[in-house]
Amino acid sequence: MFLSPSIRRHPAFREGWREMAAVALGIGAWGLMTGVAMLKSGMSVVEAVAMTLFVFAGSSQLAAIPLLIAGAPAWVILATGFCVNLRFVVFSLHLRPYLMHMPRWRRLLHGYLTADMSYAMFTRRYPTPGVLPSQHEEQEAYLTGGYAINWLTWMGMSLAGIALANFIPMEWGLGFAGVLSLVAIVCSMATTRLRMLAALIAAATAVAAFSLPLKLNIVAGIGVAVLLCFWLEKQRGLDADAEDAK
Repeated sequence: MFLSPSIRRHPAFREGWREMAAVALGIGAWGLMTGVAMLKSGMSVVEAVAMTLFVFAGSSQLAAIPLLIAGAPAWVILATGFCVNLRFVVFSLHLRPYLMHMPRWRRLLHGYLTADMSYAMFTRRYPTPGVLPSQHEEQEAYLTGGYAINWLTWMGMSLAGIALANFIPMEWGLGFAGVLSLVAIVCSMATTRLRMLAALIAAATAVAAFSLPLKLNIVAGIGVAVLLCFWLEKQRGLDADAEDAK
């Protein structure tokens, strides 16, 4: 059973919870401002609560809000959300060896609940997947402990932002805490030259395409970075094969 007593009582669960608690303040501030931003954009309370519970992706929510205000077509909003969340495809591929021993429904639930910080902290703590059942249990316990406090903090503060939207001015800039959290994630994951190059290409393209309407510079930055880095990685593989052939 998911979140069985053995998982909750495992020392790794408490370790994951404790380490994620250190960054929960920034996550909470970002969630609070996201809740406020949804109400300020003209969404109803029901719509904002539904988006909070079902989307559970702060960067995608914040990217969609100005598009909703501008009356952008649905395909633009969906494409933006898809591109902003492309990183989760990479996260899923990386986590696959860690979770493949589980039933599908459990893998899907872990996929929904795992966010940027819980993924980054988990893969830093466990660079390679476990082999023994005891290692599987330890890794699942740590991952669950980390995303449990992440989910509770985000949901609690987002719903608080929705409830207090009329009392919290956007000028407070609490959402900047979320930006700082994302910067920390990017820096912690920029461990290879290709990853650093991808971040630079995406940033440069987004700035160069800033004049595009409906925040499409974000989509352009992600798309160009992904395509160029895939091409570079393929070329590197071809060069390696050529060297081996010699």
